[in-house]
Amino acid sequence: MIDAKLNTLLTLIEAQSYTKAAQMLSLTQPAVSQHIRGLEQEYGIKIFLKGTKGMVLTPEGRILEKYAHREAALYRNLLNDFESYRNGIHGFVIGITPSAEENMVPRVIATYCNLHPDTKVTILTDTIKNIGSKLKAYEVDVAIVEGNLQEEGLHSLMLDTDHLCLIVSPEHPFAERSSVCLDELKKERLIVRPSTAGTRRMFDSYLLSCGESLQNFHVILEIDNVSTIKDLVHSNLGVSVIAHSTCISEERAGTLKVIPIENYKSIREINMVYRDDFGQKQILDELCQIYRSCNGV
Repeated sequence: MIDAKLNTLLTLIEAQSYTKAAQMLSLTQPAVSQHIRGLEQEYGIKIFLKGTKGMVLTPEGRILEKYAHREAALYRNLLNDFESYRNGIHGFVIGITPSAEENMVPRVIATYCNLHPDTKVTILTDTIKNIGSKLKAYEVDVAIVEGNLQEEGLHSLMLDTDHLCLIVSPEHPFAERSSVCLDELKKERLIVRPSTAGTRRMFDSYLLSCGESLQNFHVILEIDNVSTIKDLVHSNLGVSVIAHSTCISEERAGTLKVIPIENYKSIREINMVYRDDFGQKQILDELCQIYRSCNGV
């Protein structure tokens, strides 16, 4: 069970009031204060800044909050696993990045679940950095990411390779082109992923290698939702550079046109990442087999 004092801390941060936190926890206000003082004495820190409006965490307080959330997540996972075991269900959590969510990964996971009716999978979508943190904190069991997570205690199994491409509307002047150069792309209304996205970092690195910067391009929108980006491009409201695996079905259907960027041949891996103590590698092997079958390999 999560430490009662840490649970009090998380509730207090959420409530932003000792009185409200006490009501939410069915405790007295002095008891809430005692829990916070107990944490400060135990770790030799101050949790909240004094003389500021609201409940503002100190740097040490933010660290403690992060680990409190992790402990709470572990406890929730423990309860969920007990419940699943009692119901004869094997459950695990897979963390995926937004680009991975837009390719065949969810279909592959759903196919696996249909082949194993006693399995329940929860999918969490987040940035590669956050997924790596969740994996190390046991909040997810497996991560499926573009690129890799180079951390001690983590291992990877390559699922596929991918590359970035320019996508445009079938109505765009580039639609029938065999390729475009960067100077031409500078004149276009560009829709990009946030700087935290793996595809964005790859594109930024490529621009840097060419002595260019995204600041030299006409960026009209920065958005993390890949489906929305594809819809906007299909409506000819801009062009974008995204992972090819996320737009294969649209390319085949003719709703988007994929155009190579001259002299750009960057390849990246899509990996399944797991911890040392993940004891069900046969699940990953089967997911790989299903993925390659769905991909016609």
